[in-house]
Amino acid sequence: MKINKRERQKLLTSTIKENLFITDEDLAEKFSVSVQTIRLDRLELSIPELRERIRNAAETRFDDAVRSLPIEEIIGEIIDIDLDHNAISIFDVKQEHVFKRNKIARGHHVFAQANSLAMAVINDELALTAKANIQFKRSVKQNERVIAKAKVEKIDKESGRTFVEVNSYVNNELVFTGEFDMYRSKLN
Repeated sequence: MKINKRERQKLLTSTIKENLFITDEDLAEKFSVSVQTIRLDRLELSIPELRERIRNAAETRFDDAVRSLPIEEIIGEIIDIDLDHNAISIFDVKQEHVFKRNKIARGHHVFAQANSLAMAVINDELALTAKANIQFKRSVKQNERVIAKAKVEKIDKESGRTFVEVNSYVNNELVFTGEFDMYRSKLN
């Protein structure tokens, strides 16, 4: 079913608001138009390309927000964080992250993104992984973008532990899930 330009642009705007990380290719497929048509629509609507949208979302720098480890030690790019509550990061799987023969990401990269996000979300100067229960739901391939979402489930003041759930997605498909039992040096 073909929709007119005005309606498509209206839907395009709302789709991008719902999913900031959607690619032009995914939008073209969703609306059954060419990638060039999507780019022209975005241009008319003054909607920046994906990389710029992400950069704008991350404009509020997180260097000062993350306390548990230096920002450059985080695997992936943090785009949103609310300490002791939740955080989101993105990780683009490149050639150096995959096995050469099948272009599948090495699992330790996907795990490292989730683990470092679980550390980053903790509002403390020290956060270490005490235990992790993880499950890979499907393989991640080269050129896919992994979006990890961390949520603090519980802060146990008696044990000094924080429990963080991290779910990682590629195009809204769950690819990894982990429950992290994190040690922290003190409770604020």
